[in-house]
Amino acid sequence: MDTQILQISYSLNDIEQAVKRFWEAVQPYSLFAFSGEMGAGKTTFIHKLCDYLHVQDAVSSPTFALINEYHFMDAHGSDKIIYHLDWYRLRDSEDAFNAGMEDCIEQAIAGTAFCFIEWPEKAKELLVRPYLWINIKTKDISEREMTVNLMELGIGN
Repeated sequence: MDTQILQISYSLNDIEQAVKRFWEAVQPYSLFAFSGEMGAGKTTFIHKLCDYLHVQDAVSSPTFALINEYHFMDAHGSDKIIYHLDWYRLRDSEDAFNAGMEDCIEQAIAGTAFCFIEWPEKAKELLVRPYLWINIKTKDISEREMTVNLMELGIGN
């Protein structure tokens, strides 16, 4: 069963408020699949989310590196890891597996890391439920609409 848990519209002018609402709604989860057309703002939203979490590392698109690792301190002062994955250049789930992506996902499932995946469509088979499917749509040049669905039960999408 898939359940919508959040739907918000935002612009770059109020993206910080959207990030705050998003994080408040999704905190129990650790595996995030960010979907949207090229230029929809997936990397921008993840960057702003990392700013909100006070990530100390330089946040950038992992398009060429495939995996970026960031760190932040949670409310209890514990170091938390974020794996930021970009599957755009992958052909399929075998490419993702060969690049070690499943290790990041396994850590997210175990609750020892967060995993933010851009272009999850390329290797949906690696996504183990429950996870969040975040769809970002371009409404116009400055407005975006985000829908967050909890994907429950089973494997894949």
